[in-house]
Amino acid sequence: MKLFGKRSVSERIKTNPQSIRKIYLQEGLLRPEIAESARKNNLRIETLSVRKFTQFAQGFHTQGVMADVEEIQYADYDEIIAIEPKEKKYTLICLDRINDPQNLGVILRNSACFGGFCIVLPKHETVEITEAVLKVACGAENYVPVCKVSNLSVAVQKAQEHGYWVGATVVQAGEHPGKVKLNFPLCLLFGSEGEGIRKGLIKHIDYKFTLPMRAGLSFNVAMAVGIFCYEVICQKNNYEC
Repeated sequence: MKLFGKRSVSERIKTNPQSIRKIYLQEGLLRPEIAESARKNNLRIETLSVRKFTQFAQGFHTQGVMADVEEIQYADYDEIIAIEPKEKKYTLICLDRINDPQNLGVILRNSACFGGFCIVLPKHETVEITEAVLKVACGAENYVPVCKVSNLSVAVQKAQEHGYWVGATVVQAGEHPGKVKLNFPLCLLFGSEGEGIRKGLIKHIDYKFTLPMRAGLSFNVAMAVGIFCYEVICQKNNYEC
């Protein structure tokens, strides 16, 4: 797996250098700060000609920096939901049938910025952590645990057994998220714009949320997750937002 771009590579060096096999720099764009940080961590560096670097880059915008890294290590879901005390538990963001790498990358980045979130992906019909996702995430994968589960419905039930409240976004007839007193720990379900959340998941929820929207348009899932992350952080930390 490759990381593309200065930010993605520098964050990986900072947080998880042992996962990096080799760093590639483009001739003429040697990025001394990246090179120095790599040397301090005893990481291999190779300088490539513009032609060869472009071939390796596969069309990604790289800023002259990329790296070979180990495959993403998914977090253990059972360990995540069993964390104690209750105040330390992550807020879970469960994604159902989200297939756009761009959206998942933005969700990772938003979650990392706010802090205290864990992404939960089902094994089927949802995008995995790919090179395209990591490019958009800009290093956020180093700060947000990501779990992969066989069955999202079973995962939600397990969370409830560990004291989680469950909320889901629906197109109509849900409550305004800013007007509901949220209970924690919290698990939030988000579905695709076209298909929404599976009916089998809806039966497990404690809250139904609908974001106010006008003009017949809708937020994409990444934007919706960002709005909910903001509301969660405000309520969890008693901020006035």
